[in-house]
Amino acid sequence: MYQIVRKEMLQSNIVLMEVEAPRVAQHCLPGQFIIAKTDEYGERIPLTICDYNREKGTVTIVVQTIGAGTERMMSLNQGEALEDFVGPLGCPSELCLEENLEETKKKKIVFIGGGLGTAPVYPQVKWLHEHGIEADVIIGYRNKDLIFYEEEMKSVAKNLYVTTDDGSYGFHGNGCMQLQALYDEGVRYDQCVTIGPMIMMKFVSELTKKLEIPTIVSMNPIMVDGTGMCGACRLLVDGQVKFACVDGPEFDGHKVDFAQAMARMAQYKTEEGRAKLAYEEGETHHGGCGHCGGDK
Repeated sequence: MYQIVRKEMLQSNIVLMEVEAPRVAQHCLPGQFIIAKTDEYGERIPLTICDYNREKGTVTIVVQTIGAGTERMMSLNQGEALEDFVGPLGCPSELCLEENLEETKKKKIVFIGGGLGTAPVYPQVKWLHEHGIEADVIIGYRNKDLIFYEEEMKSVAKNLYVTTDDGSYGFHGNGCMQLQALYDEGVRYDQCVTIGPMIMMKFVSELTKKLEIPTIVSMNPIMVDGTGMCGACRLLVDGQVKFACVDGPEFDGHKVDFAQAMARMAQYKTEEGRAKLAYEEGETHHGGCGHCGGDK
């Protein structure tokens, strides 16, 4: 069992949990994720690691209510425990690897986080800060009431730009508009990392391609099983089939086929759509999710 040592409501439907998981905390790196389960009947939920403390042996996750499984997880209180907490899974961010440190130090980096994507941006910026690399951060929300992690991000970012769609706080607009405004002011970046809703990462990647800024996206929004068995996170990257949970979750944003990934996500939600995907994708479909018949 994995005890919840701290629980904090970030928004009405978003909760932060610090979980006692010493082995995961010892080995995880920014960019990776875990799979958590409330009890033996609970849904296996892949969640990006938002922070970790090796000395305390804890890992921090942020959970948003999107279904029964996450609702049950959010109902747990401090002092209660999760039955399963498996990880670290996925590949760590290439920017947060010791062997790439000297090359990373040469880059001027900007992170763009949208909504819940702000949480997994934080450990990467924190890691860079701890290794003497300062990065700019843009975080975007629909309005002022939805903002979270602002103070945490301020403590590790060189410059923090907060945007709101309605202009109720910070820059009036979204992350793309803020990046364009900085570019128009003469600010140049060598690397962009963007994490958030699929549509946001798509538009950020389109803009950075035009501005000639290499861009990393995190495709964690499309993961379901988290171990490469179900095939739900299948996507095309530079024309090749990849699976976000085992090959990623980070990919070159300029090579991801966002149109295909977003259409596939929508189609995957219906029984007829899942069957059609299983037929069209053949051997690359996997099908271990239990919905398509490909696991039989």
